[in-house]
Amino acid sequence: MNHDFEDMGPVDYLVIEFPGNRMTGEGFPLLLDLVDRGIIRVLDLLFVRKDIDGSIVALDLRELDVHGGFDLSVFEGSSSGLLGQDDLDEAGAVLERGSSAGILVYENLWAAPLARALRRGGAQLVADGRVPVQALLASLDAAEAQTAGEAAP
Repeated sequence: MNHDFEDMGPVDYLVIEFPGNRMTGEGFPLLLDLVDRGIIRVLDLLFVRKDIDGSIVALDLRELDVHGGFDLSVFEGSSSGLLGQDDLDEAGAVLERGSSAGILVYENLWAAPLARALRRGGAQLVADGRVPVQALLASLDAAEAQTAGEAAP
């Protein structure tokens, strides 16, 4: 096993849709802050657009029109080679026509020491997942409604 891999934290990915190709750039300074503070390391950052005819087109960071004037060139060259055309096509398949998306693959640097210790002890990740905020809110609303129903006379 490669020594560099042994030192890595967990790697995650996100596909973030920008409906109507409206990219405000509001989140990009926060992404850069996460990198600057050593919380994450960007392995890949790519953008795709799903045209009205359903075709998927890879976008060049320099060509993106980001409102607010945020310069995306700071992320230029963020490519580990992990993402292939099949990944771009899969991301494009979940997009609405006329929308674009950012595909971000990142290492969780904050978790690297824990991951290293667990690997040294022989542990391995066998499952992971994420709870969408919408599901969390729905669960909290349901619990609140149940509590309110039990309190009613």
